[in-house]
Amino acid sequence: MVLSLARQRLNQSRMNLPYLTQDQPCIGGRLKAKPEDFFVEEIPLYLPAGEGQHVFVEIEKTGLSTFAAIRKIAQALNISNKAIGHAGLKDAHAVTRQTLSIDKVSLEAVNTLNLPNIKILSARHHRNKLKAGHLAGNRFVIRVQEVTKEALPIAETTLATLSKQGVPNFFDQQRFGNRGNTNKLGETLIRKDATEFVAEYLGRPQPHETPPIQAARQLIDEARWAEALAVWPQNLADERRVVVAIQKTEGQLNVAFRVLNNKLKSFFVSAFQSQLFNTLLTNRLNRLNQLEDGDVAFIHGKGASFVVESAVVEQPRADAFEISPSGPLFGLKTLLAQGEPGRKERVILAEHNLSLDDFKVPGLKIRGARRPYRFKIKNAKAWWDDGVMVSFELPPGAYATRVMAEIMKN
Repeated sequence: MVLSLARQRLNQSRMNLPYLTQDQPCIGGRLKAKPEDFFVEEIPLYLPAGEGQHVFVEIEKTGLSTFAAIRKIAQALNISNKAIGHAGLKDAHAVTRQTLSIDKVSLEAVNTLNLPNIKILSARHHRNKLKAGHLAGNRFVIRVQEVTKEALPIAETTLATLSKQGVPNFFDQQRFGNRGNTNKLGETLIRKDATEFVAEYLGRPQPHETPPIQAARQLIDEARWAEALAVWPQNLADERRVVVAIQKTEGQLNVAFRVLNNKLKSFFVSAFQSQLFNTLLTNRLNRLNQLEDGDVAFIHGKGASFVVESAVVEQPRADAFEISPSGPLFGLKTLLAQGEPGRKERVILAEHNLSLDDFKVPGLKIRGARRPYRFKIKNAKAWWDDGVMVSFELPPGAYATRVMAEIMKN
């Protein structure tokens, strides 16, 4: 059933992300009722040459993450996981086709693999290892369950709008972690505020957490470090390492920054960058496909950017989806926009009492970047088959969930 406008607004508020198509009805429904309802296939950047020390193997996996499939294949071939390369990560709760590269194995060994939930579709030699980003895009076929046929024309209308204007390139809510606070952790790292970081990372229990972790976090809030360590869950190993360090130093909170690994620090800072980007994109949503003087235009397919001196001159390139307005992922070397777009970028930094120089964090290289405010959806169509079926192609790194969010709005 199509959702009411009241329900639509409730869901929109819950997600805290607006919709480009917010004036169009939504269809509601359910995604991923079963893995077969969500199919994704990699579009290769190039085909294997037929020679070389690597074997490019196309697999179809069901109900497995990319890393889980790699582990199973490596174990079956008695090789290291590191010998297997991949171009992208694919959802576990889905049927997915992707290519892996396997170093120094025979075609026969690969073709005779017989593993649960993994089919070998083809195998050929190639000279180099597959690395992240070595793909032209992804093709999706998705079924939305628990809707009626009246939802189909709504989905078609939404897809038409997205095909014309582009899909808002928001960072999804999972970027901000199970506690919804990775962005806050990133901001405290930038500010080098150890007190607030420890409180947010280790303390402040949330209602959805289990009683044991709530109790442990409450002890942190009361600075009872030894007691908190005694009951801290073993599965929260990164957090536990910080608790141990603070307890050993008798409550010295700055030690948290020293014992936290750089990969986690980068993730937290990235979440803070994402929050600021989402805010700027929200304010730009009604001009998603329109350039402004001073914009930093992102050149699709090249990853390069340039400052727009005349929006009138460059707009035809945006209409052709060759370029798009972009937002900053703030860092030490971020190219900021000029004119009114630049003023808004500087205002959001000022509202957080930050400058680009503040993104200098020991152990990290936060250079910054530009991210397009939209991404292109190709060959989009919808039809009915025991639910609303939607198919489309997206560029690397673009999330199908953003497309489905616009259609379903729940």
